[in-house]
Amino acid sequence: MEIDQQQPAKSAKTSTLAGNYFISNYPPFSFWSEGQNVEAEMALNSEPDPEVKLGLYHHIPFCRKRCHFCYFRVYTDKNARQIREYLDATIAELKAMAERPLIRGRKPHFVYFGGGTPSYLSVKQLRELTDRMKSFLSWDHAEEVAFECEPGTLTPGKLTAVKDIGVTRLSLGVENFDDHILVINGRAHRSPEVFRAYERAKAEQFDQINIDLIAGMLEETEENWQRNIEQTIELEPDSVTIYQMEIPYNTGIYKEMAASGALEAPVADWETKRRWVKEAFAALEGAGYTIASGYTAVLNPERTKFIYRDELWRGADLIGLGVASFSHAAGVHYQNYTEMEPYLEAIGKGTLPIKRSFRTSVEERMIREFILQMKLGRVELGYFREKFGQDVGLRFSDQLRNLTENGFLRVEDDEILLNRDGLLCVDSILHQFFLREHRTSRIV
Repeated sequence: MEIDQQQPAKSAKTSTLAGNYFISNYPPFSFWSEGQNVEAEMALNSEPDPEVKLGLYHHIPFCRKRCHFCYFRVYTDKNARQIREYLDATIAELKAMAERPLIRGRKPHFVYFGGGTPSYLSVKQLRELTDRMKSFLSWDHAEEVAFECEPGTLTPGKLTAVKDIGVTRLSLGVENFDDHILVINGRAHRSPEVFRAYERAKAEQFDQINIDLIAGMLEETEENWQRNIEQTIELEPDSVTIYQMEIPYNTGIYKEMAASGALEAPVADWETKRRWVKEAFAALEGAGYTIASGYTAVLNPERTKFIYRDELWRGADLIGLGVASFSHAAGVHYQNYTEMEPYLEAIGKGTLPIKRSFRTSVEERMIREFILQMKLGRVELGYFREKFGQDVGLRFSDQLRNLTENGFLRVEDDEILLNRDGLLCVDSILHQFFLREHRTSRIV
């Protein structure tokens, strides 16, 4: 799929086509290559910048079921022995990383357990894994420890264990409160499990509970979406994250599309999804929430932060552990092997399990931080003058003028401020800030 360079018209009814639209990094992944893997080795052997914060990501690729819209590296067929083998491998990877000059002696400012389903692990597995991780890279002083959960896996004992290992931000992958929608989209949990998990999590008094929703799932209706908004407000979580449904190529939905010859995905069109999120944000604001990005609303912005996101979008070093995980080390992007066997084989040999890498230039790092911070809806021009010596307002004057004329943002008081319409389609308008050689690439 070629990136569409046309920014969205506010009233255009555009069907959802297959492909990735969400921008999570820059330059695009298709420019990363095995030919640059030596750059990752060099980065890990370099001395750290004392001004750059360190984050740690651990990928738990196990799930009860694979959702029909899932495009992450997950496994639903691994037994206890295989899970233990994988967790042992991630510990070996962490031990090796902790000895590298870039990491040695540093303390993580934030930690993130993603998946897959981190809460798929047993209490024993969780405690053993995190105790061993802390022995090589302690996170006792981390500002945030985030943990993704599937509601149906959260027993009271497991939630207590999750709290005990130091988790501060618990993210519940609710997606929808309607059992029919959950079933048709392949989710493993049902609505009663959502409410039980949420009440148990509240009882544990986590610093922050986030609820994930997806707008425009298979067979989503206007009535159902309104009930989702109402139910979310009734629960009153600290943070709400809402994604707009997309259909990447490696999903079950796309495979069905390809088999039938369908070009359009059987989900809501982009106009409908953006309208639904706009309605959700308006309702959340009416209930006292503040919109914190193109995807998130928080109840108390002074207390409720998302350190993992904010620091990554300001250039933090991130060391990713496990199969298919992504890292950003001293200006070098790299991704681990995306299949279990080569990952385990590399760890067994004592080599870096890296599949592809990319060393960024100063200009590319500047663009990366600029487009990612645009997703927050507010970009401080002074930040880029101080850090990169660049006047991004002047550098991107044509693009900003175009977006201003189309009613997506304004520039005032040394800030770029996206309005609600701009935030709702932010991933579609960011491509014009890419370097020319990156604008027609595949996103994945």
